[in-house]
Amino acid sequence: MEQRGVEEEEQKCKAINNMWEVLGRRWALLILKNLHTKEAIRFNELKRTLSGISSTVLAARLLEMEREGLISKKIYPEIPPKVEYRLTARARELGVILKDLGEWAQRWKFLRIASTQVQ
Repeated sequence: MEQRGVEEEEQKCKAINNMWEVLGRRWALLILKNLHTKEAIRFNELKRTLSGISSTVLAARLLEMEREGLISKKIYPEIPPKVEYRLTARARELGVILKDLGEWAQRWKFLRIASTQVQ
């Protein structure tokens, strides 16, 4: 029983570390933020909102987040192919955190600007 508890704890730690790794990659939080503002978004529309990201990097980040269960991809059987991305319920929970993080950044940015102004 003791060994089983250790193995379960190791699995939890591995899952948490894996999620941090995905969220810590460049563009990941900005992708989630942009997906959070829409119900569904197509690849090129998302790419336009992320100035400077390459199609290759965007595709890689979307695939990583899909594998982690943060986003879902729906492919429509059309020509040309239509693909939409949306947040899963798991990622929607991150919306509160992203909103708080944005408010924190605004507060600190405002305070920094105010403290550097000449009086």
